[in-house]
Amino acid sequence: MDAISPALEHAKRQLMQPFRLGQWTRLALVGLLAGELSSGGGCSPPNLSNLNGAHRGATPGPFHLPAGIDPALLAGMIAVILAAVLVIWLVLLYVSSVMRFILFDSVLTRECHIREGWGRRQGAGWRYFLWKLAYTFATFGIFIIVVGIPAGLAFAAGWFRDPGAHIGPLILTGLLVGLVFGLIMIVALTIYVLTKDFVVPQMALEDIGPVEGWRRLWALMKAEKGGFAGYVGMKVVLAIAAGIVIGIVIAIVSLIFLIPVVGVAIAAVMAAKSAGVGWTASTITMAIVSGSAVLVVFLYIGALLSVPATVFFPAYSMYFFAGRYPALAGVLYPAPPAPVVAPAMPPAQEPPPLPPPPIG
Repeated sequence: MDAISPALEHAKRQLMQPFRLGQWTRLALVGLLAGELSSGGGCSPPNLSNLNGAHRGATPGPFHLPAGIDPALLAGMIAVILAAVLVIWLVLLYVSSVMRFILFDSVLTRECHIREGWGRRQGAGWRYFLWKLAYTFATFGIFIIVVGIPAGLAFAAGWFRDPGAHIGPLILTGLLVGLVFGLIMIVALTIYVLTKDFVVPQMALEDIGPVEGWRRLWALMKAEKGGFAGYVGMKVVLAIAAGIVIGIVIAIVSLIFLIPVVGVAIAAVMAAKSAGVGWTASTITMAIVSGSAVLVVFLYIGALLSVPATVFFPAYSMYFFAGRYPALAGVLYPAPPAPVVAPAMPPAQEPPPLPPPPIG
């Protein structure tokens, strides 16, 4: 709780005293690329009963590709898209690793300098990238084991061939797997949050690796379990509150932004149909590029509106960790400069006594 007020004051001073649009814009870009933003919400599955002209009570017909689309061309494009997604994911993972240190520097010094930070934080960013890559694959492997082994055993036992006869074991196994999956997800997210909040500052200030940072952090956590548990709980509460407020603002702005975009898209589709333009490799590529551009603009608007949270949450972790990490406290609370003491003046010398006046 004691870290909330100084973090709020820190964010207010950095963003509003004075207000600088360029600072907000750079922080929005850094926060977006660093993965500091969190999104939530739900979505409902589409109504599949209307596909292929099916209506209520009718049996849906077989699925057919739209006319003019070559299946071989579609398969090739899907393969290219999957490969491109993998490459883009790796690139973004590396960029986010470096941007995490740039965000740390920006909040710590209250100044955001992307170009300078990018050149200075390559080494730390690379080590953090390798850790995140290994951590992602390890977590994904654990999830596959947790879900795959029960699914394989159930398949070998024949539960899927006649699920009606094994409805009880299937439900019980599903609930157990879901519980274990949820617990692992909570642990994985907690480890990730603690790494970016408390290991990254050590890597930034002392140029150490993530393993050494975690070794030190683990010793601190064992000595103060309640404090770190309270930090995680309070951060969850603050994140929910901030997510609700920012989500409402982003939803309103998004509606204002999407209305003309959707209108332009509908007009373009109708104009293409009137001109007899069908789905080809060129039109599909153009649609993907246009959709990606709209998505990027939408994400950046959300990042710009989320700048206060982008600054507050790193500041909150800094002010909490500063009381337990002297190297960070020395930067966050710099010692006041020593007063300048004027050199002592030598004592004034008394003039020599005057000679006695002459007699007579």
